[in-house]
Amino acid sequence: MSGTVLAFDTSNYTTSCAVFDGESGFNSGRLLDVRPGELGLRQSDALFSHVRRLPEIVDAVPVEGGVIAVGASETPREVEGSYMPCFLAGVAQARALAHVLKVPYFGFSHQQGHIAAAAWSSGHMELLETPHLAWHLSGGTTELLLVRPQGVAVRCEIVGGTRDVSAGQLIDRTGQQLGLPFPSGKALDKLSWEAAEKRSYLPGKDGCYFSLSGVEHKMKQMRQAGEPAAEIAYFSLCSVIRAVHQATEEARSRYGHMPVLFSGGVASNSLLRAMTPEGIFAEPRYSTDNAMGTAILTWRAANRAGKAGGLS
Repeated sequence: MSGTVLAFDTSNYTTSCAVFDGESGFNSGRLLDVRPGELGLRQSDALFSHVRRLPEIVDAVPVEGGVIAVGASETPREVEGSYMPCFLAGVAQARALAHVLKVPYFGFSHQQGHIAAAAWSSGHMELLETPHLAWHLSGGTTELLLVRPQGVAVRCEIVGGTRDVSAGQLIDRTGQQLGLPFPSGKALDKLSWEAAEKRSYLPGKDGCYFSLSGVEHKMKQMRQAGEPAAEIAYFSLCSVIRAVHQATEEARSRYGHMPVLFSGGVASNSLLRAMTPEGIFAEPRYSTDNAMGTAILTWRAANRAGKAGGLS
């Protein structure tokens, strides 16, 4: 099917819009503004920021040819009760455009979009048709998922991850201790490579689950003791990586030696990538919050509807 789809993702961190034509795509996105010293935005502030920011984000997207469908991330996850107000900005924009253009609208979850973007940008689109394990590592999520195909998208079952502090929260809290900007992922990643001693801590596990609050406590002790910033950065990141590796191996022992896909902003971390040679990683620009995955799923849905006679 020829044509282009347009999709929106308005998460708690990034306003984004993407186009996709079945082979190539373009994502326009911008982080929400957070005041220095703060660790995020209230939902009301995030929603307002998205509404104000969307026109300039859409203006940056090159739409060529006819738009055959519009999509959006509607919820954080594809389960009943999953809800976050900031996604309403993208949904409202997408539904209005679909109505005006007289094309179908398709909604997906933010998590489904992350997995689709990771599969596509890593060159492993077959993962959308194959059961696999996936890590969703972001500011608010550290989940190990058993992923199975479901229609044009995927169904994700949480089988492991953190029971308290997320990987992204630990990274940002470490960054705050070290006076780094928020979000702190890129700056902490760069700093970690300067570490000399390279110490870390392996959190205790419960099956495929673990806790990162102990890592945070030890990180603060290191800061209070005046240890070098690079050593603290490495300690926090490597401790997360070791916990991820341990949970992955446990999951593989339970569900089989499946491929492991990494998505979410934390998955762009270079130390994680270097220490996880078997992992399948999205391109860094498609690891962080973006609308590309939602656009890919929208195109798949429009293509299937067209074959079924649902589109002219």
